[in-house]
Amino acid sequence: MKWQSLLAAGMAAMMMAVAGCGGQQNASNSGSSSAASAGKAIVVGLDDNFPPMGFKGEDGQITGFDIDLAKEATKRLGREVEFKAIDWSSKEAELKSGRVDVLWNGLDITEKRKENMLFSDPYMDNRQIIFVKKGETSIKDEKSLAGKVVGTQSASTSEEYMDGNDFFKKEVKEVKKYSDFVSAFMDLENGRIDAVVGDEIVGRYYMSKHADKLEAVDVAVGPVSTFGIGFAKDNQQLRDEVQKVLNEMKKDGTMGMISEKWFGKNITK
Repeated sequence: MKWQSLLAAGMAAMMMAVAGCGGQQNASNSGSSSAASAGKAIVVGLDDNFPPMGFKGEDGQITGFDIDLAKEATKRLGREVEFKAIDWSSKEAELKSGRVDVLWNGLDITEKRKENMLFSDPYMDNRQIIFVKKGETSIKDEKSLAGKVVGTQSASTSEEYMDGNDFFKKEVKEVKKYSDFVSAFMDLENGRIDAVVGDEIVGRYYMSKHADKLEAVDVAVGPVSTFGIGFAKDNQQLRDEVQKVLNEMKKDGTMGMISEKWFGKNITK
């Protein structure tokens, strides 16, 4: 019976060896999966018609201040970046579902939005101001919009402000909402609306390309806000990683250089 005992012992040893190899293989596969997850592209959700923050250039490629900022940040993180145009009015759902990893496109930091997402530190101030057709003299401030048709972008900070303000509900003839600010400005040029209330940075950039048709009323509408990058509530790690490289970019002057490229001076915080 000794040979039977030896055979059983040998088979047991063989099975243990096979199990050991399988365990090493599984561990190896698990490590590879983690590495792949860490190195996957960061998907940036944006409104691709929001110049100069993020928009399609004449060559059809997405470009802009925030685009350059995101490319440099992800490069420093050793990650690829993918820019995904989304319906801006559904941005929080896109982020929560995981279809995008970040919202990075002139996104105002508000208390309401903080309920549903994490934010980076602010990197730029932003005012909401009034834009009118060239030569318009009756609109001088917010109260001058009484009886007027005012355009803005859906799901924007200016829409949020006007929706919560009794003056715009009762005194303004109509607040007309557009999918993007560019469409609102085009209607303003063509006389279909009386004014646009929107982001100063976006409006002034558009106005610079249509200086003979539009002008700005240099008075803030509502409180001054700040731009930040939005992250899912459960993605603190990515938020902290991106913030770390943004801090480095501020310190070494890279963020200032990108700002000078798009705005002619460093207007970042």
